[in-house]
Amino acid sequence: MRQPGFLNQSLFAELADQAAASPRGRQHHNFHEMDEPCHRMAVGLQPQTYIQPHRHLSAGKAECVIVLKGTLGLLIFNEQGEVIDKRVLQAGGECVGVDMAAGTYHGLVVLAPDSIMFECKAGPYVPVGAGEAAPWAPREGDPGVAEYHAWMLAQFE
Repeated sequence: MRQPGFLNQSLFAELADQAAASPRGRQHHNFHEMDEPCHRMAVGLQPQTYIQPHRHLSAGKAECVIVLKGTLGLLIFNEQGEVIDKRVLQAGGECVGVDMAAGTYHGLVVLAPDSIMFECKAGPYVPVGAGEAAPWAPREGDPGVAEYHAWMLAQFE
């Protein structure tokens, strides 16, 4: 039997440190086994991380994000890549999270160092597949990432 997993300041500090040391600027801590039907994770995020806008097309792949520490910027896009909604998600703030239906194009930017979010979505894990990565946004590691990431951040200035 799996022991309880706690969302505490010790875990937050560990994730923030690991994210800061990671070239990608983020670190996951899974509370689930990969074959479980519900995936739950805490994610440490640093401002330099780039998460390509994407959507989850699989049936039942709604996604819930709650900010536990720090601040994130959420961008919701239409099919053409136009921003149709944006929100500041801040621990203890007016809006602390979002629940998105499957098929919703979304992107996140980190607005405060050492931010921590809790994410929940249906398993099993499936890498972003055909039609899920936003075609108007560069993939991680591609030319143009720095400029596009700066544009995403500028949506919250």
